[in-house]
Amino acid sequence: MKILRKLLFPFAVLYGLITSIRNFLFDKGVLKSYSFDLPIIAVGNLSVGGTGKTPQIEYLIRLLSQEYNVATLSRGYKRQSKGFILANKSSNATLIGDEPFQYFLKFPKIQVAVDADRKNGIEQLLSQPKSPEVILLDDAFQHRKVKAGFYILLTTFDDLYADDFILPTGNLRESRSGASRAQIVIVTKCPKSLSLEEQNKIKLKLHLAENQQFFFSYIQYDDFIYSEDKTIRVADLANVDKLLLAGIAKPKSFFAYLQNENDVILTYPDHHHFSENDIQEIINKAKNKIIITTEKDYVRLKGSISLAQLYYLPIKSELLSDEMIFNKTILNYVGTSSRNR
Repeated sequence: MKILRKLLFPFAVLYGLITSIRNFLFDKGVLKSYSFDLPIIAVGNLSVGGTGKTPQIEYLIRLLSQEYNVATLSRGYKRQSKGFILANKSSNATLIGDEPFQYFLKFPKIQVAVDADRKNGIEQLLSQPKSPEVILLDDAFQHRKVKAGFYILLTTFDDLYADDFILPTGNLRESRSGASRAQIVIVTKCPKSLSLEEQNKIKLKLHLAENQQFFFSYIQYDDFIYSEDKTIRVADLANVDKLLLAGIAKPKSFFAYLQNENDVILTYPDHHHFSENDIQEIINKAKNKIIITTEKDYVRLKGSISLAQLYYLPIKSELLSDEMIFNKTILNYVGTSSRNR
């Protein structure tokens, strides 16, 4: 695969040129970006998948939903529907996508919408009887048809965009210079023990501008796993045989947190649609063991596997330091934008 990617280098150069021209045309106003009269925060990345957008969106939801009517807008990746959909009690992961459905289940007080056309999605949200006061755009860093008021760029500790290259040779959707559009850059999935010296080295490597704020975050796994109606402490699973299942981009740390010697491990592609054969394979391999999966996989497996057997492990994104500064920056942006409406 690595050899093939190197052979595709000319296509990467061409793709990089095309995306650079596109960005230039948006920057100069030749291609039109649409702005809206309310605070809009876009969370995204330069690379393909696995940077921790979902827990970061959930962090913002928890921060903002106590004071504001919050809406999330995603494209609903791999959903089996089209157009604008506002989540309701009849929604499921197939209809709106696994991540939006996860938001809908966890945060019942917010509005959750999907639309590949973010401009239309925002217009539809603003036409609702309960109009949102702030909109969170999920995975919309390259969606330049809409000009968000605030951009948060994520890059993972073990796969920094500074060390990557344009598709298909690397995993970047656009050149590294695209990072300049972000007001905040967060290095995600860091070890909790990351030293200040290592943090400074990373900051230098990313060549951030003076006006860009910089943070480090890590994934905090819950102390409990949850089923439809039961809770088990992770510490009590030390001697329990189980089946661990993940259909996410980078499941290594999920398995490491839970895995024992006799556990059965099953991995699937990110956003995998579980077929009847997949479900049967999971049931057969689990036998009488409990099945533990990620939140994102749980919302897709719910209803296909016995809820008495199926559990999920929640995660949160937490900042290594400067949490108050980060929160204040976000709240100031939203507060100022709201007062200026």
